[in-house]
Amino acid sequence: MIVTIDRAGRLVIPRDIREEAHLEPGVPLEIKFRDGRIEIEPAPRAIAIVKRGRLRVAVPSAASDRLTTVVVRKTRDAVRSRDR
Repeated sequence: MIVTIDRAGRLVIPRDIREEAHLEPGVPLEIKFRDGRIEIEPAPRAIAIVKRGRLRVAVPSAASDRLTTVVVRKTRDAVRSRDR
């Protein structure tokens, strides 16, 4: 897919790609220039490691939406198919 940058330096990420990547308005993005390529990805979330019972779990430092069953299934299926 080819997009253009406007005079203000903005570019529009096509809807199909935004939906596939689960990018919604307000999601912080990290942009890097590496080896002649521009890479755009969701910025990592700040987390805290807390003890819950006998386990330690990662908890987002800022409030966030709960993962939906659909997102969890898609992610699980993608990881499983990649590992085959």
